[in-house]
Amino acid sequence: MGKINLGRVILGGVVAGIIIDIFEFFLNGIVLRTQWEAVNAAHNIPMWGQNEIIAYNLMGIAMGIVAVWTYAAIRPRFGAGVKTAVYAALLMWVTLYVLMDVSPLLTGMFPLSLVEMMVGVGLIEIIVATVAGAWLYKEADA
Repeated sequence: MGKINLGRVILGGVVAGIIIDIFEFFLNGIVLRTQWEAVNAAHNIPMWGQNEIIAYNLMGIAMGIVAVWTYAAIRPRFGAGVKTAVYAALLMWVTLYVLMDVSPLLTGMFPLSLVEMMVGVGLIEIIVATVAGAWLYKEADA
């Protein structure tokens, strides 16, 4: 079992993160914008500004890197390929999408329709991003 190729994790992770950021822009910035405006108004929270958008984009890149690192970490056990990338993506989806979005739902901050859309699109988003990032991952030469 070789060491994780950190350079390729970062390369694939940045690509995966950009894919995540593109999905999130269309989902939250366009499709769900009206719902977000209503949620923010209901809780007296201003809409996102430039600093928040930058922070969310950086979080997307970080999520992509963690997804590809997860793929690289489980690759020796499950083998290289799309199936293993999907396993890594599903782990990311449960921990970063489902569990994170359930809390504001349970507290009444987010409506069910908003959470359903974020979790559903998030599943597609993280699978596409992780598969793309994993495609760029190669083990380090021995």
